[in-house]
Amino acid sequence: MLLHSRITLDIFGLEISVYGIMLALGILAGILLAIWLGKKRNITSDNIFTLALYAIPLAIIGARLYYVIFFEKTYTFWEIFEIWNGGLAVLGGVIGGAIGVALYCLIHKKNFLKIADVAAPALILGQAIGRIGCYFGGCCYGIEVTNPSLQWFPFSVQIDGVWHLSTFFYESIWCFLGLALLLFLFKKLQKPGAIMACYFIIYGIGRCIIETFRGDSLYLFESVIKVSQALSVIMAIAGIIILILIYTINKNKKDGVNLNNETNLNS
Repeated sequence: MLLHSRITLDIFGLEISVYGIMLALGILAGILLAIWLGKKRNITSDNIFTLALYAIPLAIIGARLYYVIFFEKTYTFWEIFEIWNGGLAVLGGVIGGAIGVALYCLIHKKNFLKIADVAAPALILGQAIGRIGCYFGGCCYGIEVTNPSLQWFPFSVQIDGVWHLSTFFYESIWCFLGLALLLFLFKKLQKPGAIMACYFIIYGIGRCIIETFRGDSLYLFESVIKVSQALSVIMAIAGIIILILIYTINKNKKDGVNLNNETNLNS
């Protein structure tokens, strides 16, 4: 039996959340992966470290604002900054991180799609590791499991004495599988933006399905629409459209060159 507890570590009198440690490990692993992938796309480690200085703070801000905006509680001004008490949303982090990548590319005159292709696998690795931390934070769990035959880990987990679907574990596994697929595609798809689009599709589909079984979802204000599920659908559709555009535009350009060459030969 796996019984949940909000585990912290006492280091020299300082209480540190294991959830926070897992998030930090996810960020570190993501940076290291981005450095490794960047070398394959002629992006230096200095570029990656500079990119991280833009993306990580904005990802944290985005994750917090997303949670504060859609959580049912009304926060005071100072409570908004108390992230150590919990309240970060992954999709908000993705949005904030994307803004960070865009700012980095704009200021340093880099190709956004090329940078995003390196950032996407790093992001999904960070998500995979970070979701493990959700167990220790007591969040992102699924609906209650009342059937005793289904009360076993990793299918379900006890959160404060009540069995719930371990949706955080499902998403972690999905992200690891998505990472494996993105790394495979990284070698195959060279068009700028293709890996980013594939990330949108992979994560969007997985998150949309898993969100159906979440028991602590954020809702779109007072509606019955799960905001993360709605955004996941939009993300997946956007990824498909981007992928089609990337290869359609490039195909049309190639066909145009061939047509011009044929015209010159016939003239």
